[in-house]
Amino acid sequence: MAHRTDLAPSGHPTDSAPHGTAAPDSQGPPRSLIILLAVACGLTVANLYYAQPLLSELRHTFGISSVTAGGLVTATQLGYAAGLLLLVPLGDVIEKRRLATLLLAVTVGALVLAGTAQNFPVLLIASLISGATLVVAQILVPFAADLAPDESRGRVVGQVMSGLLTGILLSRTVGSLLAEATSWRVVYLTSAGLMTVMTLVLRNALPSRAPDGPAATLSYAALLRSTARLLKVHPALRRRALYQAAMFGAFSVFWTTISFVLTSAPFSYQQWQVGLFALVGAGGALVAPFAGRWADRGLVRPMTAVAFVAAALAFALAGFGRHNVVALGAAAVVLDMAVQVTLVLGQQVVYRLDGKARSRLNSAFMATFFVGGALGSQAGSYAYHAGGWPAATVLGAALPLLALLGWTTEPRRTKTAGQPAD
Repeated sequence: MAHRTDLAPSGHPTDSAPHGTAAPDSQGPPRSLIILLAVACGLTVANLYYAQPLLSELRHTFGISSVTAGGLVTATQLGYAAGLLLLVPLGDVIEKRRLATLLLAVTVGALVLAGTAQNFPVLLIASLISGATLVVAQILVPFAADLAPDESRGRVVGQVMSGLLTGILLSRTVGSLLAEATSWRVVYLTSAGLMTVMTLVLRNALPSRAPDGPAATLSYAALLRSTARLLKVHPALRRRALYQAAMFGAFSVFWTTISFVLTSAPFSYQQWQVGLFALVGAGGALVAPFAGRWADRGLVRPMTAVAFVAAALAFALAGFGRHNVVALGAAAVVLDMAVQVTLVLGQQVVYRLDGKARSRLNSAFMATFFVGGALGSQAGSYAYHAGGWPAATVLGAALPLLALLGWTTEPRRTKTAGQPAD
């Protein structure tokens, strides 16, 4: 059947040269394009996290509980997971530049709705819509992978991901400082303006890259079925997605609840101070290019285990040092670095599975772990409500330890040249 031919027959990576795509230039994409893709991914995905340090302010604005406020982060991430499942696979059948600009246009409208929301349910709906369309970042990352030659794909993806991850981490600081100087509404409206500019820039700067593999002729329903089938036929995809679901769940536990910690005694920080604290986590983005190089060198398996252990230790430090802002800051940096390492390593494994299906592979991978992030946000809110920061840190530490337990069952295979072990 036509919609099966583009799938690898087993969980093993296919040959390293992608099929059904234009051969990438041996020198890789120009640096200016890599920078543009990194900036675009960073500005886009930042919208998923602006609300995290604003939860205390939103709680007072709308008169809601901390658990209800945490639901805003959950709604945004669930929207993102839905977009990953339903929209990202279209990158294998629709010209990527056109798809990206269309999704960004819808994002702008959703951000305007969020910034003008007069009640919390409207803000939730706007966040759900924007979350779904912000998956444009996950169309641009496989785009960069398509443009890169095999021997430097990890490096190129790592560089683009460093922009995306910087956007995630700086979003909390920018959101906090802007909200402190103006209001939380201005955060959303300012982002709407930035997204408008980015839509125009990408429309003019991105090269046209029409799909030309077997998937290009699939119907939408067949496309979604083939995406689900990828999870069935690629054990490495399932494993890396579950690893990252646990890590992103831990990440969400920390960053969803830390604003409650910092705005309470003994810190009693104001909004701008919470934003400055969030800035320390941005240092974690520096590890993404290194993770890409580790993947190119075939160090996926050992560095994955190191990252799991580091994440658990970060929560231990945060729990024992809960009254020390330096300890909390150090924990944030270590945790963010660990999450970014496993993300970049996981993407390198996933992108090598089938060069003709990178958008769908990315869809299945990212959707799975964003569900983990959404569950982590809500579970973290409940844990904090029930047992305070100690309960939240225990929950956060348990997730990477569960992933490490799964890692010990990972089958070891002989690594072929140019392919990462998964």
